[in-house]
Amino acid sequence: MNEILNHTIAELEEIILAYGESKFRAKQLFEWFHKKMVWDYDEMNNLPLKLRDKLKENYPIQSLRIVEKLCSEIDGTIKYLFELSDSHIIESVLMRYKHGNSVCISSQVGCRMGCKFCASTVEGRVRNLLPAEMVGQIYAISKDTNERVSNIVIMGSGEPLEELGVTLRFVELINHPSGQNIGQRHITVSTCGLVPEIKALAEEKLQINLALSLHATTDERRQAIMPIARKYSLEEVLAACHYFIEKTNRRVTFEYALIEGENDKEEDARRLGGLLKGMLCHVNLIPVNQIDERSYKSSKASSIERFKGVLEQYGVPTTLRRTLGADIDAACGQLRRRYLKKRGE
Repeated sequence: MNEILNHTIAELEEIILAYGESKFRAKQLFEWFHKKMVWDYDEMNNLPLKLRDKLKENYPIQSLRIVEKLCSEIDGTIKYLFELSDSHIIESVLMRYKHGNSVCISSQVGCRMGCKFCASTVEGRVRNLLPAEMVGQIYAISKDTNERVSNIVIMGSGEPLEELGVTLRFVELINHPSGQNIGQRHITVSTCGLVPEIKALAEEKLQINLALSLHATTDERRQAIMPIARKYSLEEVLAACHYFIEKTNRRVTFEYALIEGENDKEEDARRLGGLLKGMLCHVNLIPVNQIDERSYKSSKASSIERFKGVLEQYGVPTTLRRTLGADIDAACGQLRRRYLKKRGE
């Protein structure tokens, strides 16, 4: 189901030619899928009826279905719950900024990385998403709001570098001039720190942004929060980030969730400043979201400001992530988990 939506124009040409149609039909088909965001063959009125019937029979398409939507009355943020063709559930978030609309999408159903502050990972990974299911989140939101999406962060449920090929195909589809043509510099890929995959991504020399979930300044502390840190040390992760910068000349963003009493002391800030001083990077401080399954609490405002001030003393560009959708608050993965519980899963 939906396999055809993952294809490039060149791959679609092979299908079209096999049906005895002219090659240019492939570009028309691609534009229906990815420019006009139409996933219903009956609406593709510039394609021959005979071709549409063959495609309908051999390549059925099912759009993502919105099963729940929470809209913030404060800032217009919208949290979406989507049902996939196999009935699995994923989350996405639309965030409205002055510079345009950003969408945070999921790359997997669930996640197996085990980060302690994240609800997405509590029940593990169910499966990877297809590239079409990743772009489909953006298209469904754009059509639902009748607004263009200008920025994408792959920071919802899942680890996008675990299936690097899928993420690369997603970037190719969403960036294509015959599709949405969203610039690579407007796409951010977030990872918990898969070192070989960060290096492989660097080798692609794309102009996308890399965000690294750091969350601690020592291996011991990071291992307690993020199980992946038992496989890759801080030294290895930072070396991979340096390699990414060297290959792409792109700044790396370090995500740092501030947890009261765990990683928010002044000494933590000084260690972080020492690790990142002089690096082409940016630190995004995030007051941790509280989730039902953990006892973590967000740092106090005074601790956050002190932490930010110390990093700035080290010359490390630092911002505090703006809290959006405070009236519809649900940590990453929480909305999905509540829905599944309600559904009895």
